[in-house]
Amino acid sequence: MQSCESSGDSADDPLSRGLRRRGQPRVVVIGAGLAGLAAAKALLEQGFTDVTVLEASSRIGGRVQSVKLGHATFELGATWIHGSHGNPIYHLAEANGLLEETTDGERSVGRISLYSKNGVACYLTNHGCRIPKDVVEEFSDLYNEVYNLTQEFFRHGKPVNAESQNSVGVFTREEVRNRIRDDPDDPEATKRLKLAMIQQYLKVESCESSSHSMDEVSLSAFGEWTEIPGAHHIIPSGFMRVVELLAEGIPAHIIQLGKPVRCVHWDQASSRPRGPEIEPRGEGNHNHDTGEGSQGGEEPQGERQDEDEQWPVVVECEDCEVIPADHVIVTVSLGVLKMQHASFFRPGLPAEKVAAIHRLGIGTTDKIFLEFEEPFWGPECNSLQFVWEDEAESHTLTYPPELWYRKICGFDVLYPPERYGHVLSGWICGEEALVMEKCDDEAVAEICTEMLRQFTGNPNIPKPRRILRSAWGSNPYFQGSYSYTQVGSSGADVEKLAKPLPYTESSKAAQGSSSKQLPGHLLSSKCPEQSLEPNRGSIKPMQVLFSGEATHRKYYSTTHGALLSGQREAARLIEMYRDLFQQGT
Repeated sequence: MQSCESSGDSADDPLSRGLRRRGQPRVVVIGAGLAGLAAAKALLEQGFTDVTVLEASSRIGGRVQSVKLGHATFELGATWIHGSHGNPIYHLAEANGLLEETTDGERSVGRISLYSKNGVACYLTNHGCRIPKDVVEEFSDLYNEVYNLTQEFFRHGKPVNAESQNSVGVFTREEVRNRIRDDPDDPEATKRLKLAMIQQYLKVESCESSSHSMDEVSLSAFGEWTEIPGAHHIIPSGFMRVVELLAEGIPAHIIQLGKPVRCVHWDQASSRPRGPEIEPRGEGNHNHDTGEGSQGGEEPQGERQDEDEQWPVVVECEDCEVIPADHVIVTVSLGVLKMQHASFFRPGLPAEKVAAIHRLGIGTTDKIFLEFEEPFWGPECNSLQFVWEDEAESHTLTYPPELWYRKICGFDVLYPPERYGHVLSGWICGEEALVMEKCDDEAVAEICTEMLRQFTGNPNIPKPRRILRSAWGSNPYFQGSYSYTQVGSSGADVEKLAKPLPYTESSKAAQGSSSKQLPGHLLSSKCPEQSLEPNRGSIKPMQVLFSGEATHRKYYSTTHGALLSGQREAARLIEMYRDLFQQGT
């Protein structure tokens, strides 16, 4: 990995030379989610003054999105603080009073997608029958035993046999089925119910992993994901409050909304751009819609003093503005990297990083909130789980598009009703979630109502008076919910994804024949006021850094993983410039 140390003694060191000229490195952060905000905040707190955050969408928060309807706040994205002991999200929320109204029922140590640990889950079949509680408990104990076995392959170096195909889903399905079939005490009817419950549990697991199917999740790597001890907490006022707390320490002019990036040109310093549309502003402010951060005729702080000084990175935005920088922290999702890495970076990424991007997985997990005038479920019920009896022998969790609704694993009851009203939260993941996203609200509400009628056996359930749902898969700025270790990938791929560029080894060797020449359109009439020249000088370290939940080896898929990854990349730069900053004091 690129060293965080830099030598201040060499006159040829590009890092030292640049700082002697202007005193401050320029850092551009792409993305204003938890990772991006955490990185920017950490840099600012350590004395970096030339920091800019570019956010493609019209809001901050990334995959945290709290929507207020009436007096209640609903989470379309991140919902739970997963664990409390040492979790920076938990400590930030607790220190600022965000958990004062969290009820005991919302401090769950059980299934992470339940809104309350109080009450019982009602497992219902597609024939409108409720599965007896003792059968559910027996199956749950059996499933949890097998689930614990899936952790051992990584944690204890247990070899994976060929029959499992190194798949959590294949291993779990076959192991649970064999145990059910070998049980001499259960009658055949009970065995059939338990066999059908396997698929329902795997649907829940897939939603929690954000995979299309647990068949796609690596068995050998599954146990590396680390759970922080302590309960899962809900923030009654909305998870966005955590985002807002992070943003409070960041001056408003630093964050530019509605600023999608087209390409990051790295490993090729360029002369300072000229022209009124792209003139860099002081304090990292490149937003020309406001006057914040500029002071009359004074030369903006952080601007290069030498007209011919060269920049190692140029960020090209969709609106044709280009922003030169010393370092860029990329926090875009793994889904965006999968779809756009080839055009998003010039030169292209090293082969091993591209391979890691392809091997790692990201899927879509969506929520469907249904609000009813009155509850049709009992006060003891905390969730309605859907078990399709005809799936007892199924070996797949993939459905044709017209049957997308079969991937809905169930609906959780939002508690307490005094806060939320009478609301159910449905869960769906994978390709079927993408089909759901293409349907209109009326169609989704109608299908969900029919499912509730079918599984409860109550034909009189009314349609919900309101529906709210997420659409993470089709959102071009996310293209998925969160990451997982796909079959064929491992934690080593997460490390490769997180590795800063350029590598310490030869960049040319790592990138093959990728050209370092800036593309012609940056020198063409499309952006007529720009004048950029390719650099052939010294290569500066840490030009492009990567953060976001998918880059955290132990805590991928979590909000605390995202926050910690942003702090990690900021720490690389802080350490790199520490000695040079101290020389100037």
